[in-house]
Amino acid sequence: MEPELDVWVHPDLRAAAAAEDWPTLLRRWRKATRSSQSKLGALVGLAQPDISAIENRRRAVTSVEVRQRIIDGLGIPAELLGGAGAEMPLPSLALPGLVDDSETERMRRITASGMRLDAPSLGAVERLLAEHRRAEDTLGSRVMNTVVTKQFEAVAGLYEQARGPLADRLVRVMAEYAQFLAWMAQDQDNAALALAWFDRSYDWALESGYGDMAATTMSMKAHLAWSQGRARRTIRLGEAAASTEGASDATKAMAVQMAGRGHALHGDGASAYRRLDEAQLIIANATDVPPWLYFYDEPWFAAQRGMADLHLKDWPSAIRNLTEGLAGFAVGFRRDRAWYGACLAHAYAGAGEAEAALTTATGILADASEVGRPHAWGELHKVGSLLLRQGAQQGRVLVDRLAELD
Repeated sequence: MEPELDVWVHPDLRAAAAAEDWPTLLRRWRKATRSSQSKLGALVGLAQPDISAIENRRRAVTSVEVRQRIIDGLGIPAELLGGAGAEMPLPSLALPGLVDDSETERMRRITASGMRLDAPSLGAVERLLAEHRRAEDTLGSRVMNTVVTKQFEAVAGLYEQARGPLADRLVRVMAEYAQFLAWMAQDQDNAALALAWFDRSYDWALESGYGDMAATTMSMKAHLAWSQGRARRTIRLGEAAASTEGASDATKAMAVQMAGRGHALHGDGASAYRRLDEAQLIIANATDVPPWLYFYDEPWFAAQRGMADLHLKDWPSAIRNLTEGLAGFAVGFRRDRAWYGACLAHAYAGAGEAEAALTTATGILADASEVGRPHAWGELHKVGSLLLRQGAQQGRVLVDRLAELD
């Protein structure tokens, strides 16, 4: 079957091309065109085993020749690639269906022609950032990091144009970008880079009097500490974020629940659930939710309780809360569905429900592989190991499935 004529209008393909994420691009191209690895290989001059190795990240595309074969063979539009930067200052912002074209065009005009930065243009920048946050939920941080980095560089380059209140507003936007870039570095398990971006975000937040972002940055540092298994640091940073002057109620709730998860990590169930209850009460009455906490709702909070339950090995409660949370997640939240789905599989395995663990893990395998590496992917490996230790045959099935995609 010939590739559909408009295959490159697909937002996930365009984003993968912009990031030169070849494994994702090849898989998505085959899915969009309903092609086999053999047919794709024939188009780009590679054998089927080579295509499989690239798609499963066993082989990296480092050769200029192989890169060009893929570009030519699949007909990747030149404007999507990083090398087109001279003609298109923000090439990786082209994400039809996810990012508004009119907003992108305004940014291009400002950066390419030296137009004066004004309030409407800065508003367009803020809307672009909000749209890219949501795109990352679906496409994942590996794809979106290049997109957002290029956009940040363009926005930071406007600083010299800004005057008076507009300058403070621009610094606030830069703080938001730095926080988002820190999150994506953290999502890819690059703690050093994440901390560097968090520090930038915090400094810019203080410079512009942006207490809400300062508190958010500190709360996310608590999340990083939690992911490293550092309970005491998680608690202290969460409590500090909650007491930051200028923090909105929603941000305080986020920080308090982080402190609660720190207590759970420490094994203190009473303190964990007390802080989680307090956080839920705060968020239930919050009216000032910042745009970067668009996902903070009851399903998400239920999933957070499930995380605390996992630490405390309360398997029935973890299953109940994680199931409730996942049921309320939008389909586009692929990364979160992969992570919490992997945690639910862990809860089932902990409860000795091997078949439910395998079914749950299998159901999120594709999302975990494509947008959930390394965290959701690592959690699935833990599930497989746990099932094997229990002597469950489902563990071997899961480990074999993971090995096919490793």
